[in-house]
Amino acid sequence: MLPTPSPHAIAAIIVTIGMFVAFARAKMSTEIVSLMTIAVIAVGLYFFPLPDSQPTEGLALAFSGFGHYALITICALMIMGRGLVVTGALDPVARVLERVFKFNLQLGLLLSLVMAFCLSMVVNDTPVLVLLLPIFVSLAARGAMPASKTLIPLNAAVLIGGMGTTIGTSTNLLVVSIARDLGMPHMNVFHFTPIVLMAALVALPYLWLVMPRLLGDNRVADIAEKRRFHARLRLGEDSILTGQELSTVLPRLPADLEFHEAPIGPLQPQQRLAISGTHEALEEAMRTLKGEIAPAWVIDRIRQQSSEIGADINVVEVSVTADSRLIGRTLPSSGVADLYGVAVLGIHRPHTLLGERDQYSEGGDLRISEGDVMLVMGLLPAIEEFARADSLLILAGKREMPRRSKAALAGGIMLGSVGLASIGLLPIAISALAGAILMFVTGCVRFDRVGRALSAKVIVLVAASIALGRLVLESGAADWLGQTLSLGLQFLPPAAVLAAIMLFVTLLTNFASNATAATVGTPIAFSIAEKLGLPAEPLILAVLFGCNLCYATPIAYQTNMLIMAEGSYEFRDYIRTGVPLVLLMVATLSILLVSTYGM
Repeated sequence: MLPTPSPHAIAAIIVTIGMFVAFARAKMSTEIVSLMTIAVIAVGLYFFPLPDSQPTEGLALAFSGFGHYALITICALMIMGRGLVVTGALDPVARVLERVFKFNLQLGLLLSLVMAFCLSMVVNDTPVLVLLLPIFVSLAARGAMPASKTLIPLNAAVLIGGMGTTIGTSTNLLVVSIARDLGMPHMNVFHFTPIVLMAALVALPYLWLVMPRLLGDNRVADIAEKRRFHARLRLGEDSILTGQELSTVLPRLPADLEFHEAPIGPLQPQQRLAISGTHEALEEAMRTLKGEIAPAWVIDRIRQQSSEIGADINVVEVSVTADSRLIGRTLPSSGVADLYGVAVLGIHRPHTLLGERDQYSEGGDLRISEGDVMLVMGLLPAIEEFARADSLLILAGKREMPRRSKAALAGGIMLGSVGLASIGLLPIAISALAGAILMFVTGCVRFDRVGRALSAKVIVLVAASIALGRLVLESGAADWLGQTLSLGLQFLPPAAVLAAIMLFVTLLTNFASNATAATVGTPIAFSIAEKLGLPAEPLILAVLFGCNLCYATPIAYQTNMLIMAEGSYEFRDYIRTGVPLVLLMVATLSILLVSTYGM
């Protein structure tokens, strides 16, 4: 006889469904729906507290998410990810993958998915995604596939890989531990790996070919053409062009980089080349050719000052006004570097105003004219002094240069945090928090830049999901759903029993938490096996697999939250791509379990 759910259990189910519908309809922002969910739980439990509890305990439950270790962990991971980005620590890896993506986008994505899957089998899911996330955001900025089309497939590959071993996720360990306490034999690390590998072969084509097509492009199209700056590139002593002709290296340079009056014959160290391109193209040319587009001594002085006072180096565009003393001068004759300690990297002038010989000096340098836009690098106070003294207008927007001197340090902090969590020496919450603190202490991330690392949408969504998960568990809604499930399974064939258990646990995972799903689902599966006379191990594995099928909502797992802001995802993006994957994995895993255990 099916027991009647308690009023609190009914309310918990209604709130869960209401939150899901509100997210799916997307008529209100994620932040508003999340805060409304927290408010409904808080007010409801204050006036109608849970049995044997006080109204204030209901308020503590509703707001517990804001102080929960999972939210602290996610914020710490975001801060560490920001540290990798602002120091440029992952640029070398990004450039390698960029070459693969440039060769073939589909091959690059396939390689990335396989890499993510393999890594997450031996390293916990969250650290793997934390390492990969900044790389793929950087790749998107470099012109590879947009982040919105790669991050959800990448996250799914990580989650499927983490399902393959007992150490892949902490939830796997929890299910195996509970099963052992119930009398099940011990499962080794690779006990069920072959099943997951076969299921992954079925899921991979969907992740690779179908899922990106279901996701939008979050890149913002440039309304105006990017400014192109004219500069003089001086080749370094160790440049790859030394002794070679220019044509040999052109394929390795950005497509929008242009050489003017290209020299004939082998190039020599300290030779100056007239080039033009966007700021990004100029930077890539300097890195590839090992040259400088401004005096090396002033760039070294800027970097030294930045290190001494702990200030960021900025690159700013400034416009030359009619009152500027620079009009008619060239950069070498302007004395800007000596007077202000800033480096002018290039000058932008519309094509319609270029071409007259009297605009160039005898040395071939462009003479500065009214309306020119100069690309200036330096510390912000020095740039402001330069603009004020020479009658220049600072244009809107500035770009902070990566603090490359901290790149190795930021990479070491990240690897140390990930390594400690991966080998189980420290929980991910502790290692991530310690890593975030070290990022602050060492200057890899500045305190006044924390807001750029964190996402308000993710924070309130995590807090709401934690509160809802606790409500589902403590109200008895999860237990009632489990009892309802067990009563209806006695008439189904084994494959359907496995699929039903997996779907039930998946439902709990996507709307409560995988820990809740494991805690509730494992004893239920063991009891069902005894009642129906089925082997317990495949039913326990159905619970374990179901706990990992957390693709359909962003609140299901912390890695889902981590990619939400970077991919500019909405709740419905997870539903649209995750539900088909859940159904595909449930069907595949159920068939594999039946065939493997001869049920």
